[in-house]
Amino acid sequence: MSDDRPSLRWALTVPFTGVPLSEHPELYRRAEALGYDDLWSSETPTGTDGFTPLALAAPVTERLRLVTGIVNPYTRGPAVLAQSAATLQEASGGRFVLGLGASSDVTVERFNGLRFERPLTRMREAVQTLRPVLSVPAERGFGGLRLERPVSKPVPIVLAALRGKMLALAAEAADGAFTNFLPLSGLPRVVASLREGEAAAGRPEGSSELSCRFFILPGDEGEAVGAARQMFTAYGSVPVYASFFRWLGWAEQLDPMVEAYQGGDRRRAAELAPEALIREIFVFGSPDAIKARIEEFLDGGITTAVLSPLAPPERVPELIEALAR
Repeated sequence: MSDDRPSLRWALTVPFTGVPLSEHPELYRRAEALGYDDLWSSETPTGTDGFTPLALAAPVTERLRLVTGIVNPYTRGPAVLAQSAATLQEASGGRFVLGLGASSDVTVERFNGLRFERPLTRMREAVQTLRPVLSVPAERGFGGLRLERPVSKPVPIVLAALRGKMLALAAEAADGAFTNFLPLSGLPRVVASLREGEAAAGRPEGSSELSCRFFILPGDEGEAVGAARQMFTAYGSVPVYASFFRWLGWAEQLDPMVEAYQGGDRRRAAELAPEALIREIFVFGSPDAIKARIEEFLDGGITTAVLSPLAPPERVPELIEALAR
């Protein structure tokens, strides 16, 4: 393995579910004091945007890396992405990382009225147009764009990537890949695709960061599986995720659930959600059991573990402390 291999990182997803944003700065300070490495924002169609939680973190932390996980180039044009990235890079003293992803047809088309076309091409073009503007020295970008306040430190870019072609693009054009809802049994294929992309681009093996978000349900596993089932059914029926799980070999177990969900029978879809797959993706149990499980992913090639605890807001402070590595 190359000496350029990224160091292992332990991160948190923000914002914390149910916790008012006005209460987040103190939790960010606590996370930094406990040794966490990053904060990765979670932008959802009906939740917070990907930049504001990180803007709240910038002035109250000194070391934490701040990463959008993710924002997409369909709902934001290159100039908006560039100015937002440069602003957070300046505000954080050079700790910002731009996490870009294609998102999904649901977010782009249904909720924003745009066309979800050629996601691989769109992502390649986004990186190509943003790199010059977010580099040092800065160059003109799309349409002759040059920022009034150029960055003094280049902004790294990571790409949300599920399957082979996007993973290869992340290795070729970006600084790393960010995956989601990854079953442990699928990790070798994801890592292999990233390595193939590095080789094709002439980059050292293992030089790309590979981040993964882990959905954590602390406590009794039997009870938690039910909650995980509902969440998995909604996400696993979205075309981009359904294709991801099929790519990993779960088509036979997954397709009955997807068919029921798309037919409008959500209850039946939840019943048909493959429990074996759910147990491979979600992380259950005590803090020690959770950390041990995530270590298996780190041993398999994940370099940044992005923890996303799913718990009542009053439990968030104790979980931040308990899950510190």
